[in-house]
Amino acid sequence: MGQALPKAAFSDGQSVPALGLGTWHMGERGGEKAGEVRALQAGIASGMTLIDTAEMYANGGAEEVTGEAIKGRRDEVFLVSKVLPSNASRHGTIAACEASLKRLGTDHIDLYLLHWPGRHPLGGTVEAFEELRAAGKIKRWGVSNFDTLAMRQLSALPHGDNCAANQVLYNLSTRGIEFDLMPWMADKAMPLMAYSPLDEGRLLRHPGLGRMAKRLGLPPAQLALAFLLHRDNVIAIPKSSSPERVAENRAAADISLTADQLAELDKIFPPPRAREPLQMI
Repeated sequence: MGQALPKAAFSDGQSVPALGLGTWHMGERGGEKAGEVRALQAGIASGMTLIDTAEMYANGGAEEVTGEAIKGRRDEVFLVSKVLPSNASRHGTIAACEASLKRLGTDHIDLYLLHWPGRHPLGGTVEAFEELRAAGKIKRWGVSNFDTLAMRQLSALPHGDNCAANQVLYNLSTRGIEFDLMPWMADKAMPLMAYSPLDEGRLLRHPGLGRMAKRLGLPPAQLALAFLLHRDNVIAIPKSSSPERVAENRAAADISLTADQLAELDKIFPPPRAREPLQMI
């Protein structure tokens, strides 16, 4: 199993593995469901007990896959799901959460996110989140795809400072958030969730990363994930439908990058020198 996974911590004291399981594109093909369930269960067994999903993924299909994977072991898992912006009115958010709970087969979600900023007033969404939290249907709430300005606007709303996390696109080839968003969140002791940590597989074909990984005797995916695991309070959520690939991802936690190796990664993937627009997929 290797060494223990590093942890990230929420401001309420809850800690979670810094390496979790994504479910984007799961549930899209019925014939693959059993394999997807096995992959998630393999991850849970290896300590990757944070699972990220959303009502958008396969129109709820990924939540159903997740629900199947956590049957009988709900207490082992930290469950994250998301409400679509089109559903994120005050009443719509509550209805969407109820539907997600049903598909997931649970009575609560540990972290419930607004998937990206939308047309509904954010204050109403926050009110719905607080109502759901008071009812015990969610333990905490947060957002996804919010840049620094949007986070400041959110924090200025009533109860806006209860935001527990922000999930954004972050990987070696997409480092713009390091300039302003990550420092702002660090000041708030707010975990950052990194989706598409392998850039939807594109990083695995990057020649510079490939050469460095080969020299170190590592798969490129492990090197890319090890970079994220080196960052403070960042939670990476790679998706894989293969138990073998899940095990490979899990082994990234056993890699300790040296200062020279991190500097080499900075040369291959330069960090930002100025504010950049938030990138999304």
